[in-house]
Amino acid sequence: MKNHAIKFRHLQTFVEVARQKSVMKAAGILHVSQPAVTKTIRELEEVLGVAVFEREGRGIRITRYGEVFLRHAGAALTALRQGLDSVSQERSGEGPPIRIGALPTVSTRIMPRAMALFLKEETGTRTKIVTGENAVLLEQLRVGDLDLVVGRLAAPEKMTGFSFEHLYSEQVVLAVRPGHPLIAGKQSIFAHLGDYPVLMPTRASIIRPFVERLLIANGIASLPNQIETVSDSFGRAFVRSSDAIWIISAGVVATDIDDGLLATLPIDTSETKGPVGLTMRTDAIPSLPLAILIQTIREAAEEAMPTG
Repeated sequence: MKNHAIKFRHLQTFVEVARQKSVMKAAGILHVSQPAVTKTIRELEEVLGVAVFEREGRGIRITRYGEVFLRHAGAALTALRQGLDSVSQERSGEGPPIRIGALPTVSTRIMPRAMALFLKEETGTRTKIVTGENAVLLEQLRVGDLDLVVGRLAAPEKMTGFSFEHLYSEQVVLAVRPGHPLIAGKQSIFAHLGDYPVLMPTRASIIRPFVERLLIANGIASLPNQIETVSDSFGRAFVRSSDAIWIISAGVVATDIDDGLLATLPIDTSETKGPVGLTMRTDAIPSLPLAILIQTIREAAEEAMPTG
C-alpha cells in the first residue's frame, strides 16, 4: 500500500459515499460528477489494495475492509477539521465548534441545564446540537461530523470504535393525557391497548426492542392503530389532544408529567430500563471546551437523576 498516494479528496469522497451509501447522493453533496466520485473511489482502492465498497442489488454497501478504514478516515478528517478550526479560532478569536448529537430522551431533560451551566463558563465556543435516530447520530459520530452523542447505550454490534460513559438508567413509559380512560385502572391496560392509537418508537430506535419485548410478554403481538415516530413535538401534541398512548423513554416526557400536562399508565415497565450516557469515538481526544461541556452534562444528569 502506498500511504503517500492518499489525498484529502480520497478521504472526503470515501467518507461521504460510506455515509450516504450512494455514489449519486455523495456526488450531489460534494458538488462533483458521479464519474468523478467513482474514479476517486477506484484510486483509493488501488492504493489500499482492497475493495472498500461492493454492489448490493441496485445499491452499494461498505466491505469489511472499508469498515476498518472508515474509522481511521473519519478520525483523519476530524483532525483536519480541528486543525482548520484552530486556525480560524486564532484569526477570529472564536473557540473551536462543538457538535453534539442528543437523543430526544436527553434533549428536554438534560441538555438545557447542561448548556446553561456551560454558557456560564464563557468559553466563547460555538455549539451545535442536533437530534434524531440513534443510528443516524452514531454514523455522524463515526465519520467525525459529531464530537459526542448523548443518549441510550446502543447495541454491542453498533459500538465498535466507540466508548460509553454511563450517567443514569431510565425506562420506557406509556404516556397519555390526564383523564385518559385507562388511567383509572378499572380496565386491563394491555387487553385494551389496541382500542387506542399507539405511538411507537421507530424500528431504528434503541428502545424499540425493549418495547416489543414488553408487549409480547404481555400478550400483544401487534397493534392495529400503530404510528411510528421519533418526533417528540408530534407525540406531545397528538397525545395531549386525543386518547392516543405514547410509548416513549421516560426522560422525553418527564417535564410534561411534572407539569401535569401528561400522565403515565399505571403499569410496571421496569424491564425496559437501560443505560443513558455519553458515547464518543475511542480515538478522539476532547478539546478543553468539549471536556467542560461533558462535565456540565454529568452535573445536569446528576441533578435530574439524584438517585442514580
